[in-house]
Amino acid sequence: MAATKHTFPPFYIVCGGDSYLNEEAVRDMRRQASAARPDAETVELDASTADRYAFDEAVSPSLLSPVSIVTVTNMQNADEQLGDSMVAYCKQAVADPGQTSIVIAQHEGGPKGKRLLDELTRAGARVDKPADLKNPKAKVQFVTSQFEQRHRRIEPAAAQQLVAVLGERTGELAAMCEQLCFDFDDDPIGLDRVNQYLTANPQVTGFTVADTAMAGNTTQAIIAMRSAVQQGTDPIALIGALALKLRTIAKASAVRAGTISVAEAKTNPWVMRNTMRQLTGWTSAGLSACIQQLAWADEQCKTNGGDPVYALEQAIQLIARKGRPVA
Repeated sequence: MAATKHTFPPFYIVCGGDSYLNEEAVRDMRRQASAARPDAETVELDASTADRYAFDEAVSPSLLSPVSIVTVTNMQNADEQLGDSMVAYCKQAVADPGQTSIVIAQHEGGPKGKRLLDELTRAGARVDKPADLKNPKAKVQFVTSQFEQRHRRIEPAAAQQLVAVLGERTGELAAMCEQLCFDFDDDPIGLDRVNQYLTANPQVTGFTVADTAMAGNTTQAIIAMRSAVQQGTDPIALIGALALKLRTIAKASAVRAGTISVAEAKTNPWVMRNTMRQLTGWTSAGLSACIQQLAWADEQCKTNGGDPVYALEQAIQLIARKGRPVA
């Protein structure tokens, strides 16, 4: 059979960036490769455990197919021999991309394995570097892009709310955007709709409890906490939300005092502005007392015989008083 040319790059590397976007890029490349070569066998290797022989076998013709689509994860962990084999194959495949297997390698970024990455790049490998989404602005842009991909829009405040709640979990953030587009016809999606949708989310429930406590509404915060626990929310999730609020208070206080800059705080600007308005009444001693109380509550959640709900109540009461002792 005559060799068939295909336009998909024979050696493709997805390097660094946000871990979710990195994995998504690998999956997307694999789908595109499968569409370009529907006759290809699929093989998955982990460079942490695979050797050069496994790689050579994966890219070689087999009884099932003359070509393969080989995914190599954790490329940064490849040993020297495996790396040499990958470079040799890349040079060969780029020089003659006819009836050759397609390799999609995943590298987590960072200095480890950089020499191999550089060698493969010089050998002609195509390199894709997903966004890292490390700053709040990039995360808001990511949310906006998720809606634009579905020919929808989201109001800035609604996008900021999603990032404030789920900005550290890109996968959940992407799923949330998809679900909002599926469930609601609003265009643009507004803040009220986002809050309505997120009500049942454990982390959002935690933020509701935290916001209520921060506002000094002790009774409402405790009622919300007990209701959340009764509905199945893990107390650890509520403690996490309260701790995040306290860390943001600490950062806002440091920014106001000039100890750190807004950029160094690495906090969503919208969240920082709101937190600045909540600083009145907080002191270093009060903040320290609340953090210690939360640490004790966390211990109660992880200790046999502990009472997480009681511990949470104590923490909520102290936070509502901004860490001040009972008069």
